[in-house]
Amino acid sequence: MASGSRYFNSSVVPFRLVFFMWLVYSVEFFYVLNFGFLGIKPRSVEGLVGIFTAPLIHGNYLHLLSNTIPLLFLGAVLYFFYDRIGGIVFFRCYFYTNILVWLFSPRPSYHIGASGLVYGLAAFLIFYGVIRQEFMSLLISVIIFMIYGGIFYGMLPSDPQISWESHLAGVLVGTFTAFNLGQKRKHG
Repeated sequence: MASGSRYFNSSVVPFRLVFFMWLVYSVEFFYVLNFGFLGIKPRSVEGLVGIFTAPLIHGNYLHLLSNTIPLLFLGAVLYFFYDRIGGIVFFRCYFYTNILVWLFSPRPSYHIGASGLVYGLAAFLIFYGVIRQEFMSLLISVIIFMIYGGIFYGMLPSDPQISWESHLAGVLVGTFTAFNLGQKRKHG
């Protein structure tokens, strides 16, 4: 596969998700709508839809932008270097994170945004390299940790407007997935 098409292919999934995030935000903005009700409302029937839709909904432009750049970068790194397992990792970090928030978040408010997914991808990329113990994987781990290592502070409750529960769930899912898939690759 030519390297140009490999770069392109590695960014298809993250770009599609980001496109839909911006599309949803644009519809909200131009039609003066609020799709916050499509977020995750823990342990409620109406909040179940958020498991699928919450990462598409953002509170404002800065919230959207703060998720867009890391999602594009981390998603592209994931699919470029780990294309064989990229789909599994992305799926788990998207859906399992949201399921955990729906099941265990102590706050009954709506949780929106793609930061849980971002935290999951970052945690996966950091811990997968440590488990694999291969030069390139370790290098990726170190680089991602240097850029996104501060995410671990985001798992602590600090601002009632920020879903630390999504951050924590994302890190747990990303870390579990790294250990789960890393051990299979080592022994398989």
